[in-house]
Amino acid sequence: MNNLLPNTTYYVRSAVISGNSGNIGYGDIKVFTTLDFPNTTIGTQIWSSTNLDVTTYRDGTTIPQVTNTTQWENLTTGAWRYYQDNSAQGTIYGKLYNWYAVAGIHDNDPNTPNKILAPQGWHVPTDAEWTTLTTYLGGESVAGGKMKSTGTSQWASPNTGATNESVFTGLPGGFCNNLGLFGGFGFSGYWWSISENNNIESWSRKLNSDNVLINRVNLPKTVGFSVRCVKD
Repeated sequence: MNNLLPNTTYYVRSAVISGNSGNIGYGDIKVFTTLDFPNTTIGTQIWSSTNLDVTTYRDGTTIPQVTNTTQWENLTTGAWRYYQDNSAQGTIYGKLYNWYAVAGIHDNDPNTPNKILAPQGWHVPTDAEWTTLTTYLGGESVAGGKMKSTGTSQWASPNTGATNESVFTGLPGGFCNNLGLFGGFGFSGYWWSISENNNIESWSRKLNSDNVLINRVNLPKTVGFSVRCVKD
């Protein structure tokens, strides 16, 4: 069973349709609860410690995978893709979402309520919540080293100052730019906030392989970045 939500109770039973009569036979109902996100407590906040990897909004509405660069460039609704459109990347690095997916904008009707990207009990962080995190870790000039996964199996050498003492386990998942082109894999990791800077750009955070900074940047909403969630 794929795309199950964390910390959610499911009721499941099998069904068999007879090929001759068309009658349906049902098995016993089985009940199970999925585990919560892997997470870490950092100061007063609880953050997911893996990148988001869902294909639907909270209510089950599909978020489309868009691999055509021209189509990606012109999107004004939510979408995602794997880095280099290689599904093997998703196992470790999750998906790259445009900001419209982060905001739950699933159609072009302004009268339609937005969806929610984060699973139940979680939300995409605001710009202020990112600042709370980095301030607790000593400020933007040093927090990046405390947030990066260690070693050079994923980060390009030298992965300067990486200690991961926060257990945020930031990964260099790269990005898909507003033209639908990929870059930064191994050298940088980008994560969205829900907060807009203006009608075109929104705030995000960036980690780098060659320093201990975490950069606060605003970039076009059509860009594809990783997503982390904060506990409600």
